[in-house]
Amino acid sequence: MNKARWYLVSALLLCLPLPAFTQQGAPAGEWPSYGGDLGHTRYAALDQINASNFSELELAWTFKTDNFGPSPEYRFQSTPLMVDGVLYTTAGSRRAVVALDATTGEILWSFRFEEGERAANAPRQLSGRGLAFWQDDDQARVLFVTPGYQLIALDASNGNPVPEFGVDGVVDLKRNLDQSVDLDTADIGLHATPIVAKDVVIVGAAHRTGGNPRSRENVKGFVRGFDVRSGERLWIFHTIPSRGQYGFESWEGDSSSYTGNTGVWAQISVDPELETVYLPVEAATGDYYGAYRPGDNLFAESLVAVDLHSGERKWHFQLVHHGIWDQDIPAAPILADVVIDGRERKIVAQPTKQAFLYVFDRVTGEPIWPIEERPVETGDVPGEWYSPTQPFPTKPPAYDRQGVTEDDFIDFTPELRARAFEIASWYKLGPLFTPPVVSNIDGPLGILMSPTTGGGTNWPGGSFDPETGILYVSSNSSMGALGLVPPYPGQSDMAYIQGSAVSGPRTSGGAGSSAGGGRTEFRAQQRQVPQSSRGTPPRSLLVEGLPLQKPPYGKISAIDLKDGTIAWQIAHGQTPDRIANHRALQGMDIPRTGQGASVGTLVTRTLLIAGEAQMTTGEDGERRTHLRAYDKATGEEVGALRLPAPQTGSPMTYEIDGVQYLVIAVSGSGYSGALLAFRI
Repeated sequence: MNKARWYLVSALLLCLPLPAFTQQGAPAGEWPSYGGDLGHTRYAALDQINASNFSELELAWTFKTDNFGPSPEYRFQSTPLMVDGVLYTTAGSRRAVVALDATTGEILWSFRFEEGERAANAPRQLSGRGLAFWQDDDQARVLFVTPGYQLIALDASNGNPVPEFGVDGVVDLKRNLDQSVDLDTADIGLHATPIVAKDVVIVGAAHRTGGNPRSRENVKGFVRGFDVRSGERLWIFHTIPSRGQYGFESWEGDSSSYTGNTGVWAQISVDPELETVYLPVEAATGDYYGAYRPGDNLFAESLVAVDLHSGERKWHFQLVHHGIWDQDIPAAPILADVVIDGRERKIVAQPTKQAFLYVFDRVTGEPIWPIEERPVETGDVPGEWYSPTQPFPTKPPAYDRQGVTEDDFIDFTPELRARAFEIASWYKLGPLFTPPVVSNIDGPLGILMSPTTGGGTNWPGGSFDPETGILYVSSNSSMGALGLVPPYPGQSDMAYIQGSAVSGPRTSGGAGSSAGGGRTEFRAQQRQVPQSSRGTPPRSLLVEGLPLQKPPYGKISAIDLKDGTIAWQIAHGQTPDRIANHRALQGMDIPRTGQGASVGTLVTRTLLIAGEAQMTTGEDGERRTHLRAYDKATGEEVGALRLPAPQTGSPMTYEIDGVQYLVIAVSGSGYSGALLAFRI
């Protein structure tokens, strides 16, 4: 071919449509998996619900979950599935499974599993975040993990356990775990859903909070793959490597033998074409004190790609070395095909608590844009091991506040700002990865950190539009305090846990319940410490009831994955009452501040949809919250629906007989869990 003809052919090829992308979102008007598709794009190519009618949508049906458990649930986080006209969801404080007619909400069947003490002792209770669906010819199954950590397969047509799966439909996930655990009391469970691809069911693990662990030893959160037909274990991935396995050397001494956690409590993603599973791994025991696990600690706080059929590691990237900030990877990796610099790239984008979006080639693990190892401060907590560097993405830029400086403090009035400075003077300020300190009444009570240990972004994660290459993610513009103190006698065998010299160690569950005398003695000792010349130390970060930091308190960001830039950002959520009605702010023109929460988003052909996490008071005196719709190209709000309670699950959508439905889980503020279905 001569050069002139080559240029002509090339020009014609550039005019042709791009090849179909792998991750296209929810298929054929259905919603067959938690994130819409196995890559968690949370995208549906539907447009019947649009800017012109969103605010006038009617309530098609309501499903209340009160009677699916011994007591109502007020943290209903489910995202239901919809396949072939049937909607499937978990429900209630016993984590029942229910099938509904997707057009009317009529209950078609329900399944209840009694676990007794095993469920009562579970670290992750209530209804969880949903379930998985598998279909092959005339077989269809619904799979979910119980509070007591058992994987159950149900016949999707009637809700009966599938007898050939495991033992009468049940696989005990506390068995065959490559470690010995107590079946009733072991610290392992799951809120997230399993995920199914090519007849393999992948299941993660979660634990109790790691801020004040009872012990430096804990159950290890290994990840496993099971045969969807038989329940047979196909593989296991050791998130804490054993001797001889890759990464073992990153655990110094004998620390890999007893350290636990490093589960995958967030949603897992799968690329069926690449036959690759993407695991977002959490922190190791404990969250803020790592002296008993010296080293970088692979695969804690790492994104790990493993083979779908064998569980063998393909590649990994550790986002935080030797984490001491509770910066678990909290959300599903988002799989996308995007044209970058004229070349179609298969990428995986990981939202995080630290408000970085880490973007990799999902085949090779190579960062799409450079991620630099930069020096960070090392601390002085006795016995602690510190990593001298941490990874910093160069693109995209951080999508929310990182670290704390004086510029971040409230500035509504000079008086409020002066009080903020007084409160902040008791703490150490610094950039992201400022190390925790031992809380001291005569020194810093702790560090001020932003985002807080809850993020940034948490489990709701983000969504992706394959039409435009834009990723959407909500975030909490939060600021919090972190200090370390010795535990009460009998509370923990750790030298330090999360707490404050003002109030002592934090407690969770029954930790330290037998140490009442020690607790009193510790507090008495604190009262004998002379007060600082600065006066009385603060017991919270509130400035006359207002947040220490300036708004916005919650954002939604649109990130262009074609070039690693932020396309737009908005404050999401009505200004909370404590700001809007504060006596010191009356008469001031304060723009919408957004609300401090990370909420799930849904993207369609024209809209980005997300609900509010708080109730606010309207001009009529009524309490209300909203599901809001934004123009996905600009972030301009184009509609809102009033809800009876805040969004606590992530929205999903589907189409039946030419009618589009929009469904969301709500709960809290005195309103127990419910699914609301809207239509035109």
